[in-house]
Amino acid sequence: MLMRFDPLRELDRLVQQSGGASRAPVMPMDAYRHDDRFVVHFDVPGVNPSSIELTMEKNVLSVSAERRWEPVDGDQVLVSERPQGSFSRQLFLGEGLDPERVAAHYDNGVLTVTVPVAEQAKPRKVEISSGGGKAKAIDTGPSAA
Repeated sequence: MLMRFDPLRELDRLVQQSGGASRAPVMPMDAYRHDDRFVVHFDVPGVNPSSIELTMEKNVLSVSAERRWEPVDGDQVLVSERPQGSFSRQLFLGEGLDPERVAAHYDNGVLTVTVPVAEQAKPRKVEISSGGGKAKAIDTGPSAA
């Protein structure tokens, strides 16, 4: 139902392991299904919530955010390891999800996006009639196999 597409992710990992430079870092994420919705958590610590942009176009969910820190005059920077700049991530949503009801919440450096399963994709019971005229309900849900 939820598809991730980042063809350069493995290449970035190899470049980082070899000590080379990499393209802009992506937002780490966790994604899982809970009941009738998919939940995605994006790590965006230190990001001003007003810099986060979440857009839906067809079945593509795009998330972008920006983190900036500029030392002021008189600061003597000893270590600067935290990535700065713009970050983005795209998720390709399957056909069984409802892009019209996407919800998002930002708390403690984590952006949580919830995408409900579309009504037409939810399991339902189908009535089957027999020659005797009695109907029997058959569960077409995921546990019916």
